[in-house]
Amino acid sequence: MTQPDLILENARIRTMDPAMPWAGSVALHAGRIASVSPDRRHPEPAFAKARRIDLEGRLVLPGFWDSHFHYYQWAMGRQGAGLDQARSFGQCMELLRELAERPGESYWIQGQGFNESDWSENRLPLRWDLDQACPDRPVLIWRCDLHLAVASSKALELAGVDEVVADQHSGLIERDQQGRLTGILREEAVNCVKRAIPEPTFAHTREIMDRAQAGLHALGITGVHDVRLAGNISESALTFRVWQALRQEERLRLRCWTSLPGENRAAAAEIGLRTGLGDAYLRLGHLKYFMDGGMGARTAWMLEPYLDTGNTGLCLIQPEEMLQEVLLAEEAGLAVMVHAIGDRAGHELVGVFEEVQRRRPPSAMPLALEHRIEHVQVLREEDIRRLAALNMPVTAQPPNMILDINMINQCAGDVGRHAYAFRSMLDAGLCLLFSSDCPVCDPNPLVGIQAAVTRARPDGTPEGGWHSEQKISLDQAVAAYTSSPARAYNLAHRHGAIKPGAAADLVILERDIYTCDPADIAATPVVMTVFNGRIVHE
Repeated sequence: MTQPDLILENARIRTMDPAMPWAGSVALHAGRIASVSPDRRHPEPAFAKARRIDLEGRLVLPGFWDSHFHYYQWAMGRQGAGLDQARSFGQCMELLRELAERPGESYWIQGQGFNESDWSENRLPLRWDLDQACPDRPVLIWRCDLHLAVASSKALELAGVDEVVADQHSGLIERDQQGRLTGILREEAVNCVKRAIPEPTFAHTREIMDRAQAGLHALGITGVHDVRLAGNISESALTFRVWQALRQEERLRLRCWTSLPGENRAAAAEIGLRTGLGDAYLRLGHLKYFMDGGMGARTAWMLEPYLDTGNTGLCLIQPEEMLQEVLLAEEAGLAVMVHAIGDRAGHELVGVFEEVQRRRPPSAMPLALEHRIEHVQVLREEDIRRLAALNMPVTAQPPNMILDINMINQCAGDVGRHAYAFRSMLDAGLCLLFSSDCPVCDPNPLVGIQAAVTRARPDGTPEGGWHSEQKISLDQAVAAYTSSPARAYNLAHRHGAIKPGAAADLVILERDIYTCDPADIAATPVVMTVFNGRIVHE
């Protein structure tokens, strides 16, 4: 009889294992689940030497996976101004002033997370606002969706961005009616300024990324898919090197798949990198591409014009070019994930993957992971059905939905009925993976679970839920953070369920979210997180 290291008992365990959906105790040994019992007290007398923890009836779930997470941006952004706390334009400026006055603060002032569509002023900051808040300091702040940023005059000056440079970016660097630069930067135009900011050292980045793991453990997260942003190749390389260093030093305490920018496709293929390379802690995931932008920046590619701008957004890569990229990636053994937020982007992209499947030779070697579409924020019913026929996973962000309600109502109106269509996706048979897109949203999976179940903001509005026909069940929401990612990563035998032989990655909640008021789910504390059989948060 294997002697377990730890027994968690007197619990209410939602195993996500159809063979035993609910259990009362679980024994862990050498990073694996040794046994699961329906009894509250583990019955084996041979387990007398194991450490036993009485959970006093608390809920146990498999460790949460966040399937689309910008780890570098989140970890480094925790050092700057958290503008998601700003409830008005004035508060946003005050947070920047406070940051500029901190002793020892870096020369560049940075912040992320503001959401102007929820402010009473309902307007974007401009460079003159930043100049007034932080005189003589370069400032760069990101909107919550990371598709738009605002730079101060000093930041534009240091980056060498003037009217001539702006003309080279086809309107992504915004001007006012007098032709002056407003400081608003959309999509990859942000990198014109970002490149002027001194890059952190490898040692500093390693320290910050290492320390940030505890923040995820406190939320019950034991696995992430770390996703790169467009036009940040040097940042991507730095992050990848740090992940490898943490793994080599045995300091990596997450299951981490990490993507590469699509711009690296040829280089990755040339040196023989393939999706799936790695071990149980760190693996190479997809190449990341962008079909369009974001609705907050009005750069998501839409079938119908935005109500407030009259345009239909941006196509960042033509479907024909995307098709060639996917075919070349497949040939090299590399899976792709493609950002698609607007309904036109989703429609065109489904067509691309239909053509990829038509052209795939019967003798083609299967990829380690399926291709994926990221966000599917607005997708019409007919395209959801076409996508389901392709047997591809998709990621979606319930916490982003509750940030976007006002914005989508303003810019898209009735088209919002096609947004965040979780029920339609599941009914069609899609493998739906939930995530936070952090730092776009709060990384707490319980925030996402509550949003998917209620389709309401934390304050309960709108009453009954936004487009309530798209609500899903609690178990479906939990699966999208546990068993569904395991299935999508071809790891259902080792992850996503509490069953013998699976990895001992668990989360213990103070409140039973299966019986509490759905409006209380997000406020439920995580009392313990177990990773690979070790308690990493308590």
